[in-house]
Amino acid sequence: MRPKTLPIEGACRCGATRVRLSAAPRMTAACHCRGCQKMSASAYSLTAMVPADAFEVIQGEVVVGGAKSPELQHFFCPDCMTWMFTRVTGMDDLVNIRPTLLEDCTWFTPFIETMTREKLHWAETPAQHSFEGFPEMADFEALLEAFAQQG
Repeated sequence: MRPKTLPIEGACRCGATRVRLSAAPRMTAACHCRGCQKMSASAYSLTAMVPADAFEVIQGEVVVGGAKSPELQHFFCPDCMTWMFTRVTGMDDLVNIRPTLLEDCTWFTPFIETMTREKLHWAETPAQHSFEGFPEMADFEALLEAFAQQG
């Protein structure tokens, strides 16, 4: 559940906006909420939670789009409107990047899945931990530790 080599780069659908990740994710996830279903046009969205200081946009610009709120900022390529990453207020040390944008995403497997109460009845993931909503913040640190122990 880690990229084979770092740094690793990725791009939006059109290639105008590129990103670089220089550290392994702290955790990986699939979110089944209706918002993610709509924004990804899929059964769920995928996330690699990466250290904010190990993530950078290296080419192009991004714009805030999707569900705009003080709690969540979803960033998109302004040219092709690919949903690239999300920043969550209060979790400033992490950036939630869409791992399928990376040049190699074969390493990715969701460790947790969230919002399963909204999941499509046929949607399944191999996640080891499942939550009807989002994990409590008190449980989040233990999940990060469990993910790290998997190497």
